Amino acid sequence: MILTKNRDIFSWLGISLIPLRPYVANCDTFASTFKLNNRGSSGYGKTFYKMDDRNHGDKDLKDCIWGKKWLQSQDYIDSEKIGIIGGSYGGYMTMAAMAFAPDEFTVGVNLFGVTNWLRTLKSIPPYWESFRAALFDELGDPFTEDSVRLYEISPLFHAQNVKHPILVLQGANDPRVLQVESDEIVAAVRENEVHVEYLVFPDEGHGFMKKENETKGYGQILEFLDKYLKKEGEE
Repeated sequence: MILTKNRDIFSWLGISLIPLRPYVANCDTFASTFKLNNRGSSGYGKTFYKMDDRNHGDKDLKDCIWGKKWLQSQDYIDSEKIGIIGGSYGGYMTMAAMAFAPDEFTVGVNLFGVTNWLRTLKSIPPYWESFRAALFDELGDPFTEDSVRLYEISPLFHAQNVKHPILVLQGANDPRVLQVESDEIVAAVRENEVHVEYLVFPDEGHGFMKKENETKGYGQILEFLDKYLKKEGEE
């Protein structure tokens, strides 16, 4: 299982997946969980941090794919059953993988993830001006010619490519990634007759604040991954 990293530059977007990491790692479903620090991740210096600037859904996605290829080379891994999971920007990476590299991952789990950069960047409220300036600098300005590239890297507009099952978790009160984004990507993928599970939390925003919702959400993730990643004959 590839666990994508939530970018620190997207602190405006960011959610914590710290509780999810040990949960996923200790589930009997998985032989291994691989936490990837793709290009653009913090903690490796400024050069590495900026390597995916205006290359989102490209260089960072390639790192996810090569991480998966490394997993496939390990003799204890079922090479045909590798999924990808992430939240916020990691949720975007999950949906980018499913839409732009549809043959690579068996399943995808998207928690509160961006799927339409044009809407997300245009909907940033004025009182988050400092975050908006940083995001426009790194991703592009949706009110300029950058909108063409932002369209191209938005999974929503390539949903017809998705082939494999996905699970989407969304907060109804999310001010960063609006529910309409998840509504639209779910509907678009279902038009492909691809299995989609969709869980909306009416009392959550961008991430889990209530323990009971977190427990329900992670339980749903486990059931979903059990269905598609467990080896045949396993209980």
